[in-house]
Amino acid sequence: MSVLRLVLGDQLSRNLSALDGLDPAQDVVLMMECADETTYVPHHKQKIALILSAMRHFAQDVRDEGVRVEYIKLDDPANTGSFAGEVQRACKRLKPASIIATWPGEWRVLEAMRGFEAACGVPVDVREDDRFIAHRGDFARWVSERKQLRMEFFYRDMRRATGFLMEGDKPTGGEWNFDSENRKSLPKGLRAAPAIRFKPDALTQEVLALVAQRFAGNFGELENFAWPVSRAQALEALDDFIATRLPLFGDYQDAMKQGEPFLFHALVSTSLNIGLLDPREICRAAENAWRAGLAPLNAVEGFIRQILGWREYVRALYWLLAPDYASSNHLNAQRPLPAFYWTGETSMNCMKQAIGDTRANAYAHHIQRLMVTGNFALLAGIRPAEIEEWYLAVYADAFEWVELPNTHGMAIFADGGVMASKPYAASGAYINRMSDYCGGCAHDVKVKIGPGACPFNILYWSFLIENEDKLARNPRMAMPYRNLSRMSDELRAEYKTQGRAFLDGLD
Repeated sequence: MSVLRLVLGDQLSRNLSALDGLDPAQDVVLMMECADETTYVPHHKQKIALILSAMRHFAQDVRDEGVRVEYIKLDDPANTGSFAGEVQRACKRLKPASIIATWPGEWRVLEAMRGFEAACGVPVDVREDDRFIAHRGDFARWVSERKQLRMEFFYRDMRRATGFLMEGDKPTGGEWNFDSENRKSLPKGLRAAPAIRFKPDALTQEVLALVAQRFAGNFGELENFAWPVSRAQALEALDDFIATRLPLFGDYQDAMKQGEPFLFHALVSTSLNIGLLDPREICRAAENAWRAGLAPLNAVEGFIRQILGWREYVRALYWLLAPDYASSNHLNAQRPLPAFYWTGETSMNCMKQAIGDTRANAYAHHIQRLMVTGNFALLAGIRPAEIEEWYLAVYADAFEWVELPNTHGMAIFADGGVMASKPYAASGAYINRMSDYCGGCAHDVKVKIGPGACPFNILYWSFLIENEDKLARNPRMAMPYRNLSRMSDELRAEYKTQGRAFLDGLD
């Protein structure tokens, strides 16, 4: 009896649990391009193109192995537009004995999967996604033994469990974390080696034409599309990063520069999050570079921490707290998302640059996301649901399991400290230290209040004042609140007035 095996657009791995034990003589792989998945948020054009192209390349590779693949294209007239509709249609057509799927990346998709058995009348096996190193059950047990869910301690346990950068039971180099060495601003004249980019082949060109026609009004540009869309390209991109940019990644991973959207970053998150790369092989490649003397320890540890630490942690946290996690709003942020998040039309050059890079590439690195667009959303009190939808829509590597905790918990502190020990609030001084954005800005980063002042300066102090009752007792906020305590009542009132006036005038 045949088995219908489901492969979703972010599950493009030949070692996917849904494909384990596949019998090419009987089983059928079902892949679906569904309208619902392209529209549940207004995705960046490049994000849609990446996933559709990668799906079609993966289907082609699996067919080349002699496996039958039922592939439903987006513009198929018979396409129902939803996972549920296409699975039901496939069951009527193929009459499988059972369905096997892999645990999805978003709660709403899991809810749909839970309805397949009743709708189709066959058993459904939703297997663990063991491409992630931390299984959900293991994380739940880890959480049960702790009062605080801090990533650093989880990361150390992941190092012990996997052996990455370990010498016996001790961390390589004697330290678990070299983050203090990884916060350097970019020296003048230092240039990163250009990242390898991939010219769209005929299959991708077909997808690009479809996206350009069907999603013409969506955010973003297609002209710069050059993402890896196959496993072979993804491996080539990883090798390129390890050889050319990993050595300086650690030092300058937080740096930002106009006209340099990638700098020393890996650009493998898209491939990793849709399944073309495995986290273990990425960590192994980075560790091998250090052991071969090709990259320093601070760079390799910092890179591995982003994958083995942050990525695994946020995914496990998402499934621990879903589906209610997104409903919290600790700071009572109620302001609608400003229109310039979609247009990029703003006098704040840092925001203009970060949003412009996002529009052009469906990408911005973690400091642009956390300390520019995220910092502004935090200081301005943007409604969590609106800024979270924006992040989910505009980045090619964004799926809810990774986007929601990073935005809700890290960027805007909407969970009140479940994930982060403090809000990542900063004035313009941080952005000025880590970028060249402020030099070309209409606002003066050295002016804290009044005409010409950097909005981040005004909003930073206004934010602290507005949220004093919720944040002043946080030990990690002691220094800014000590400084605030020295501020006169008149100056405090002026910061609040100017902050509100600026925000009220945004649109």
